[in-house]
Amino acid sequence: MGTNITLKSTFDGFELQAWHAPHQDARRGGLVLIQEIFGVTDHIRELAEGFAFDGYEVIAPGFYDRLEPGFAADYSPEAIALGLRYSNETPWDQVAGDLQAAIDLLGPKGPVHVAGYCWGGAATWLAACRCEGLSSASGFYGRRISELKDETPRCPTILHFGKSDGSIPPDRVEEIRQRHPDLPVYLYEAGHGFFSDRRADYDPDSARLARLRTLQLFHRTSGVRSEE
Repeated sequence: MGTNITLKSTFDGFELQAWHAPHQDARRGGLVLIQEIFGVTDHIRELAEGFAFDGYEVIAPGFYDRLEPGFAADYSPEAIALGLRYSNETPWDQVAGDLQAAIDLLGPKGPVHVAGYCWGGAATWLAACRCEGLSSASGFYGRRISELKDETPRCPTILHFGKSDGSIPPDRVEEIRQRHPDLPVYLYEAGHGFFSDRRADYDPDSARLARLRTLQLFHRTSGVRSEE
């Protein structure tokens, strides 16, 4: 089982909480897992435990702690509105510093990867472009990647989008593809949030395939075997 730990952001020294799930069995690497707009919810903690079962030591930072410590929302319209507000009030430079703190904690033990969903999909892209010490990145339906599309990932990166995602028009995905023609962009017969079994658009087949591609990326980019 995971527990809360404290990270000290490299952006401003702020101490934020993060969910820490130790790896189970042989350690394959570290993983920074990035929340949706809803915060570090039960769903995010369950995903962390799942990746821990696969051998990854997982840290899921609480990026909204400066605004509301321990924020974890449901999927009601009011919660969605608050999560959107918090995401818009959380600047990318600050997010990068929070991410770097998690990467730095995991880095001495071996390769570090990053994965995130929705707002976290864009933050995953941000990490790949700005942070030091990452081996790979896997971003899921990151609508706000379009704000950062002129930045270039510094580690192997893959992206996942749903073909029927009403919040991310096909032309936005195509813009990313044109700007980064060598970057793998996978499209699924699904909508937004297809990886989450809490969402109406959950698609188990797409989720399984995206997870498999993510784990294959982590394995392929890990390099030497990390310590046990």
